[in-house]
Amino acid sequence: MPRIDWRVALKGFAGFLVGLAIWAFLTPMYDRLIAASAEKVMRAFESPPVTELRPKEDNYVTVDRADFDRRSTQRPAIPIRDLTFNIALLTALFAASKRMFSDRNMGGFVLAVVCLAVTHVFGTVAEVMSIYVAKLGMWSTVHYTDFERNVWGVINHFYRLVLMYAIAFALWWIFRDPGTASPAPAAKKKKRR
Repeated sequence: MPRIDWRVALKGFAGFLVGLAIWAFLTPMYDRLIAASAEKVMRAFESPPVTELRPKEDNYVTVDRADFDRRSTQRPAIPIRDLTFNIALLTALFAASKRMFSDRNMGGFVLAVVCLAVTHVFGTVAEVMSIYVAKLGMWSTVHYTDFERNVWGVINHFYRLVLMYAIAFALWWIFRDPGTASPAPAAKKKKRR
């Protein structure tokens, strides 16, 4: 069993705490950006464009449609912050690097964060679509087929349960500084007698 390098573990833990603090502090502004981007993506594929995502003060985003009855005041809401906390995992992975502040590691981290933001937009789209296809009662049944309901439900659950974490690891692997990887242990030579 390999020994734990406690310095790397501590740097990773410190990176996780920094990522968690960044996520907690920037969530209100970041949620607005992700909601606006997800709304634009959804409206680009709608005819006519009707989706409206409105950030609220309680860190939720209200999901509305221009074709919903205005007399109905209750609208579904989603917590985008639940879809974006994998930034803390990504920060921990880059912080655990042997040369944490190398140009290549820092540049890779910035590129990984940009790619992660794109996945947050599509995670939000999947969340909104899962509401449309399954959580609006008769309206969902009339406007979406069983196949569409299953596809969007699976996409949303798969993002939340697997992709959210896998994406952080994949982006770290793609953009990490390969020079910071631990060398493989040397094979012990057998003595001849």
